Amino acid sequence: MLLAIDSGNTNIVFAVYDGDTRKGLWRAATAQARTADDYAVWLSSLMRMRDIEASQITDAIICSVVPHALFDLKLLCTGFFGCDAVIVSRHLDLGIKVSIEDPGSAGADRLANAVAVNKKYGGPAIVLDFGTGTTFDVVDKAGNYCGGVIAPGINLSLKALHDAAAHLPRIEVARPTKVIGGDTVGAMQSGVFWGYLGLIEGLIGRISAEFRSPMKVIATGGLAPIFAGATDVITEVDSDITLTGIVEIWKRAKGII
Repeated sequence: MLLAIDSGNTNIVFAVYDGDTRKGLWRAATAQARTADDYAVWLSSLMRMRDIEASQITDAIICSVVPHALFDLKLLCTGFFGCDAVIVSRHLDLGIKVSIEDPGSAGADRLANAVAVNKKYGGPAIVLDFGTGTTFDVVDKAGNYCGGVIAPGINLSLKALHDAAAHLPRIEVARPTKVIGGDTVGAMQSGVFWGYLGLIEGLIGRISAEFRSPMKVIATGGLAPIFAGATDVITEVDSDITLTGIVEIWKRAKGII
């Protein structure tokens, strides 16, 4: 079985695959102090609930944008599962080109998204990822990664607003029925939701114009369904697109495809 790890700035996702069948998926908060032993105790307990034993894991792959987490995740794979993990980077056979000025600056998660969108949907396309940052990754017709846009994430913006303004409360992201809010919470929700929707539609329009082509837009991340229901610029919501790319990269690294 394959253990696929997607280590982001906010969460770390662990998934176990038996061939093309996913047997389990678990999510933990990214924490600098968490050790390989911490991961092992937590993950092994959850795996046993799905009748998966550590001895069944034969391979691993890590996609990380958090340098301080990588050491312990690699140690988890070697020390607990007995396998050396493949590390997602531009130096692997991705099946696509990284066509940007500084290929080394492309995050591993963005490379995985590009690989996945090329495999599942084809280009030209944009992967709209609602994470710690709201990212727009552009893939051309041949599937090559062409760069993109990074904007502050929605929850990050809400936290900054709450922290900087004493009278503004923490709020949830929701779709208001009206643009003009009738109270503070309503005004904040409108600013966040309709403001970010304007950012999304505006950037997708500008990217498409600059690219001189209509673009498929594949949205991922926890907030993707909320925004997809309010605009026709999003073609598809795919919560698994990053993991799909990670598994595809592992298959290439192992010569399976």
